[in-house]
Amino acid sequence: MPQTKTSAAPRPLDWLLYFLAPVFFSSNLIFGRGITGEIAPFTTAFLRWAGSALIIFPFVYAERRVCLAFVRSHTGIWLTLGILGMGICGGFVYWALTLTTASNATLIYTTSSLFIILAQWLFQGRRISAVELVGMVVAFAGVAVIVLKGDWTALFHLRFNIGDFGILAAAIAFALYSLLLRHPAVQAMPPMPLFGLLSLSGTLVLIPPALYEVLTGGLLPDTTSDWTKLLGIILFASLAAFYCFQHAVRVFGAAMAGITLYLMPPMSIVMAVIFLGEQFQFYHAVGIVLVMGGLVLATAPGRRGARPAA
Repeated sequence: MPQTKTSAAPRPLDWLLYFLAPVFFSSNLIFGRGITGEIAPFTTAFLRWAGSALIIFPFVYAERRVCLAFVRSHTGIWLTLGILGMGICGGFVYWALTLTTASNATLIYTTSSLFIILAQWLFQGRRISAVELVGMVVAFAGVAVIVLKGDWTALFHLRFNIGDFGILAAAIAFALYSLLLRHPAVQAMPPMPLFGLLSLSGTLVLIPPALYEVLTGGLLPDTTSDWTKLLGIILFASLAAFYCFQHAVRVFGAAMAGITLYLMPPMSIVMAVIFLGEQFQFYHAVGIVLVMGGLVLATAPGRRGARPAA
């Protein structure tokens, strides 16, 4: 796919990839359910990104001169993207999920879109409109309704531990990863070879913790089910999801791309109902309406001018 210029009006395909990003990210619900506790966390992340790098290697090889030039000239950016997007938002999250609940993790991780906007405000002089803030609050309220199952008193029963701080660190890391994707050197790279390089970077930075897990008796995939889940994570939650998200960052900017995180809980619900046979509840409907309403407000065309040109 040719690189899309951010100054051009988004095409229907751009919008399709924008909304597919949370769909593919949410596929972790289908392929990743049960994998936590079955395979060591950093080993899981290493296999995830090593598999992704292997699959996408032909694109890297086809553009090997460009890729080598990028790695040599921007080694720091290349490794930092791997640490942020694949290391902290990969193995670190899997580790944190062994210590905290999925509810806590969902609530905390969706704050990443807020950190994206705050970082742009601090470092890039981005103005934040009142409508945008209202939209984000409404969308986050929708996420809270879903996670708390419509029972606000559940807020008083939430308990936080070191795993929650791990998820918070991942939310901030994903925000920084999203902003770094807008670096001119990164933007100049062809999309598919770039993703291959990032997968390779993530693989390299995950070798030390994964090796430590193996040497200390960490769990390894040893069943067909384990390998099937890993393959699903590689193809959908990694290759498809991150490619769509990076495309959204290129076309719409980091802040608007980050708002897709709010769509992950509703998407997860729909997928759980379709593929796992779970029951659709009234609070699901309320949460989805709030999330979609907040998304419409936060991405309203009238407020895009608040973003400085990239």
